[in-house]
Amino acid sequence: MRDDSLPKIETETLADLRDEIDRIDREMHGLLMRRGEIIDRLIAVKGPNGASAFRPDREAKMMRALVSRHRGLLPVDTVEGIWRIIVSTFTYMQAEYSLHADDSGGDAAMRDSARFHFGFTVPYAAHHGAAAVVAAVAGSKGDLGMLRSAGAQEEGAWWVRLVGENAPKIIARLPFVERPNHPAGLPVLIVAKPLAEAASQDIALYALTLPKWHPAAPAAIDALAGEILATAPHGGELSLLVAAPGHVKAAQFVEELARAGVGRVRAEPVGSHAARFELDTARSGVFAPRS
Repeated sequence: MRDDSLPKIETETLADLRDEIDRIDREMHGLLMRRGEIIDRLIAVKGPNGASAFRPDREAKMMRALVSRHRGLLPVDTVEGIWRIIVSTFTYMQAEYSLHADDSGGDAAMRDSARFHFGFTVPYAAHHGAAAVVAAVAGSKGDLGMLRSAGAQEEGAWWVRLVGENAPKIIARLPFVERPNHPAGLPVLIVAKPLAEAASQDIALYALTLPKWHPAAPAAIDALAGEILATAPHGGELSLLVAAPGHVKAAQFVEELARAGVGRVRAEPVGSHAARFELDTARSGVFAPRS
């Protein structure tokens, strides 16, 4: 697809086209430097606060808009990858952070996902197990953690480590835009210290504690448009990691499960993230609120 914004020359030569590419490259570099200047002014306005500058809600909207408007021969994978590096690097410039990743399920896929979404400027630290990642985030000023969305099942109910007002929370699910054959399509959850206003509230995540498994539990959770993501024994009881539309509150799960005869249930928030966005159909996916 030809870009009609480019000047049309009746007798274009190879040299003409290369000159045009060089001009565009200079313009892109100039725009990146201007973006850096704005970030410098942004830092001056915000001042140092030691917190993570990651803004998952804003980034999710940005990536959706980017791939939705993309046209032409350049693969969308390349466009997304370039923008992820730009955004993550400038975020790092605002407040330096490291990315801690759980490699217990295999390092290659996690490292590929980390580099695609956060680039090479952000320091990468591998840990064996979700508990180690959560501990590293909790002990940092503004670091991020990356866990497989399925979690490390051999660790049991790792998500209970996110319970508590000051405990790290799930703030994003990557990739922001899902599609077949994504180069970094491994579904991962991003964990950070609680963000006051930056996290998307499309999907809420809860740790539900049941006395034991009850056959009525799935239907009760489904009645609230919830989805059980993982289950594991914990402290003589059963813990469930559940995703639901953002408007569903913890108390509603407690009431619904009690009504179903499950018994005494506890529900604690452990984070939230943007709804899934699938490029091919431009629709929300599994974790999306139902209409």
